Amino acid sequence: MTPEERQTLEAKVKNAIEQIRPYLQQDGGDIAFVSLTDDKVVNVELQGHCGSCPYAMMTLKQNVELAIQDAIPEIKSVENIKALE
Repeated sequence: MTPEERQTLEAKVKNAIEQIRPYLQQDGGDIAFVSLTDDKVVNVELQGHCGSCPYAMMTLKQNVELAIQDAIPEIKSVENIKALE
């Protein structure tokens, strides 16, 4: 991926996240973009109630990931960096 392609893709991902954030914030949670890998995996950090909610992974995969992939089909997955630690 060229630097220009990365920059364009990151901008699209950040825009998609901004569209999702209000829904998470309604329940006391939040989401922050962390990075985009060369494999087109988006790393995010679930924050607030989303960081400790037992349903966080379900929300991440069934809502956040699907919404981002719907907007940007080339994205392979969305991962919570806290879950990777």
